[in-house]
Amino acid sequence: MKDHVFRLLIFIIISQTKLFGQSENMVFIQGSRYIPLYGRDSTVVEVKDFEMDIFPVTNVQFLEFVKQYPKWQKSKALKLFTDQSYLLNWKNDFELNDTEKQNSPVTYVSWFAAKDYCECQGKRLPTIDEWEYAAMADQTSRDARLKPEYNKQILAWYETPKTNENLIGKNQKNVWGVYDLHGLVWEWTLDFNSVLITGESRKDVDKDNNLFCGSAAVNATDLMNYAAFMRYAIRGSLKAKYAMKNLGFRCVKDTKPQP
Repeated sequence: MKDHVFRLLIFIIISQTKLFGQSENMVFIQGSRYIPLYGRDSTVVEVKDFEMDIFPVTNVQFLEFVKQYPKWQKSKALKLFTDQSYLLNWKNDFELNDTEKQNSPVTYVSWFAAKDYCECQGKRLPTIDEWEYAAMADQTSRDARLKPEYNKQILAWYETPKTNENLIGKNQKNVWGVYDLHGLVWEWTLDFNSVLITGESRKDVDKDNNLFCGSAAVNATDLMNYAAFMRYAIRGSLKAKYAMKNLGFRCVKDTKPQP
């Protein structure tokens, strides 16, 4: 019965996206200006309109991808773009471990693989600003960051993550219609380490100390928001070839403003 309801929910979402001219399995995110919880001098960031995947990319979707693009199969992926943990939870190139579920978010995927997946779909990885902008919404408001309950729920998940036990779409969608930005896995962003700066520019990412967690705290605009700070910290500990059991991704697409 639950599976029937879930399939019906997916059908309704897809039908609505087609009705309003959005890409299949994506929703329209109306851009705006906002102050992210990082950056020097509380810099206001402008996010342009974009579309975002309703759900994170799943195991079954990534399986279809590696069938079409063999270079990303577990046995063939170049070590230059992956580490020893790449697709660690797969038996082989085309089979998941018995403990994994097809409709769980794909994990153990490097930034290089995630980026190529999105580009092969005619999409791209979201920027940090786009991801954070979409993720600061709850079920009723576009910016829920000042709501104690919003941050409490996120921190509760960070404390006891459950990545392989949950399927996509089990958490409530936010006001944009996006599921699982919180509550399942961390997610790659296009510029995942660009906020870790020691110089005068956010684009100064050449120094080794930009790759580690500590520098994420230098210019946080609100250090009390530990939920957001933890995301910047985990991103700052990553390198593009890393793969982790609780790190997945979703894609976005540029779009023209809605009339």
